[in-house]
Order: sequence, then structure tokens, then C-alpha cells
Amino acid sequence: MPTSFDTGTPVVVLKVGRYALHHGGLGAIRTLGRVGVPVYGVHEDRLAPAAASRYLAGKFIWETDGESVERFLQGMTELGRRLGRPAILVPTDDLAAILLAEHAAALEEWFEFPRPPAALPRTVASKWGLYQLCKRLGVPCAEAVIPQSRAEVEAFLERATFPVVVKAAEAWLLHGSGVKSTTIVETPEQVLGIYDRVAGRSDTKVMFQEYIPRDRGEDWIFHGYCDARSECLTGFTGVKLRSYPPHAGLTTLGRCISNEALRRQAEALIKAISYRGIMDLDYRLDRRDGQYKLLDFNPRVGAQFRLFEDDAGMDVVRALHLDLTGRPVPRGRPRDGRGFVVEPYDLLASWGYHRDGGLTFRAWLRSLKGVEERAWIAADDLAPFSVMCLRFLASGVQRALPLEPPLVADWRPPRYVAGPRRRRTPPPPDGG
Repeated sequence: MPTSFDTGTPVVVLKVGRYALHHGGLGAIRTLGRVGVPVYGVHEDRLAPAAASRYLAGKFIWETDGESVERFLQGMTELGRRLGRPAILVPTDDLAAILLAEHAAALEEWFEFPRPPAALPRTVASKWGLYQLCKRLGVPCAEAVIPQSRAEVEAFLERATFPVVVKAAEAWLLHGSGVKSTTIVETPEQVLGIYDRVAGRSDTKVMFQEYIPRDRGEDWIFHGYCDARSECLTGFTGVKLRSYPPHAGLTTLGRCISNEALRRQAEALIKAISYRGIMDLDYRLDRRDGQYKLLDFNPRVGAQFRLFEDDAGMDVVRALHLDLTGRPVPRGRPRDGRGFVVEPYDLLASWGYHRDGGLTFRAWLRSLKGVEERAWIAADDLAPFSVMCLRFLASGVQRALPLEPPLVADWRPPRYVAGPRRRRTPPPPDGG
């Protein structure tokens, strides 16, 4: 029996910050739009690739960095008034998830969304907060330390085994620091250079983490959705085959593979901390001791969530919409072997893996077997791919040439733009 969705309850796909080449939000727009749910996107400008999707009922042009809570709440109130009816929020970045949890009371008049404990998203999104939580609960994790001074960094280097992983403790605070959220470093000089770049910033700390060697480790993913009782209504496990930057970045090629032991481990953690909503967890299997070690806990939809779908057509975003609209979430079997690729970044990642000596052309072709979904190319929604290509090329030119970054305009409220006429979705009640 086909699943029945409430097409009278719209969704707002929310992101905070300027990162136009984001495929996770586009995936959420498409997966709900294809079942008839009205979807509205929040975009930094009209030329964001996701803003070109034919599955958008409408879009809000609004650039916000979330640094001013008052302005963020003001903009969200304006957005809610513009829609004129309750809408479900789907955050696509950590800061958006944190702001929703910490200011839920101010937003509940206009929006519906899962309600985890208010401080929990900030805790698990923080690399250091997650490490401390794992230690307190006895959850396997890679060893880590946050130095409080350069002397402590030098003391760490005396006992460190290279390479080591350097992470920003709170990645959403990296604006202007020149430091990546995750970097694998090979020398003490690199470690000191990164520390010196953030030493004068009171809002940004770096964490040094044990590196699990490539030949002794394997990257795994868990995606799920939990209801108000922290019961996992749908959950998936899979393997990260490639990432960009290579070995230390977002998933560019993944495959769904059922792993009952990892699923039980992830669901036990979620229950223990009373988490609610969508989550994206990164694990690394350490073959030295046979443990799945938790590296990241993203309290929101993961960019690669469309890697996972069961034989009932369910993914985590659809599960969220069904649950929050009072409909049952069907339980199907994960589609093992299903592959997902992020086209432009996987090409860059593949070149990096080739240069490392571990990826031949034939192996690259074999790795794409079973890919059923691509982040950008979709036969029924081609415009986002075209816009992405233009933005991708433009970003390459900007990195290659000493161009000044665009000026950020003074704060402005969200500006509504109607969706494509062929969607025949009625505009918000105020007729905008």
C-alpha cells in the first residue's frame, strides 16, 4: 500500500551561512517534492543551485550567518508569517540545528520540528563536547586533547605519533580563521602553524585527535530518525568509500551496507542521550581493537542522506515528515548495495586517491557500480546541475585569482520568491 503524505503541511529547508554548493538541501527538496509535499528553501542568493529545483513551491532569499540570535529569530518570524501556516523545519547545518534547539519556544508558533534537549545539539556538534560525552558514557572514540597554550601543544608533540588529525572544536565558528574543519597533518611544524592561526581567537579552539591508520581502519556512517521518545523509526548503515578532501572530508562516494552491530551501537547511544530528530553519525572501524569509534555526530540531516533508502521508499527526511504529521512510518529493509556519488567532488577526490597510489582507472570504474543516485544530476530536475556547474567553475576561478570576497550586505529579512508555475502550488496565504 503506497505511503500517504500530508501534502497540506509544507516544509522549509533551512541552512545558515553562505555555502551555495550544498547538495543535502537539494536532496531534501527533491525527496519531499516528489511525493507532493510543498517545499520552500532558504538560499543566500537567487543563483544557489538548489534554488533552481523544479520541486520548490517557493524560496526565500536570505543570507544569515546566525551570529545575531535576535536577527535570526526576527527573520524566522518573518518567514513564518509569510507562509501563514505551520511548517516543518529541516535544518541542513549544525548551527541551524543548534539555534532551533536553543530557541524552540520562540519558533514553535510558526514551525514544527523535533525537540531534543535544548543543549544537546550544541554538545554533540562540538568535537570536544562529543569526545567528553563519549568518555562519560563509555562509547568507543579516538583519543583527543585540546591544548590551552602553545607550551601544551609542544608537550603534545613530544608524545604524538604522526600523522595526527586536527579538528576545529566548533566548526561553525571557523569564519575567517583560515583553518579547515578537519585536517590530517604529517609534521610538528604543520600542527604549530594551525595552532598559531587560531591562538588569538577566543571563539575557536583546535582539537588534536588520534589518527587511525588507513590500512587499519574503515569509515562507516549511520543515518537515522528518532521520534519524541527517542525511538529510531528508521536507521541505515553504510560505508564511506571516498571523501573530499581525500581521507578527511565529506562523503563523495558511499554504499549502503547493513551492519547490525553498528546499528545497535548507534541506537543505544541515541536512546541514552534522549536524542530526537534526524542524525548523521560518522564512525571509524579500528581493526587494531575491533571497535567502531565515533568521530562525528551531526544533529541534522547529512549531506549524503539520499545514499539511504529502504524498499518502502523511505529515507530519513520522509520519515520525519510522516512522524511530525501524525502518520505511521513504514518499516522496510535497507537497499543494500545502493550507491551515492557527489559528482564534482568525487572527481577531485578520485584524483587525490589516484595520486596516493591506491586507485587505478579500472578500480575507479568498478567503484561506481551500483550508484543509483547522484547528488546533482537528476533526469526530472536538471536545472540545479547546470547552475552547480557554473558556480563550481566560478569558485575555482575565485580560488585561483586574488579576487576580493563579496561584501556581505546589511541584514535584510527573508524575501519570498514564487516557485515554478508548472508546480501549480498555491502561494502563501498573503498572496506573495
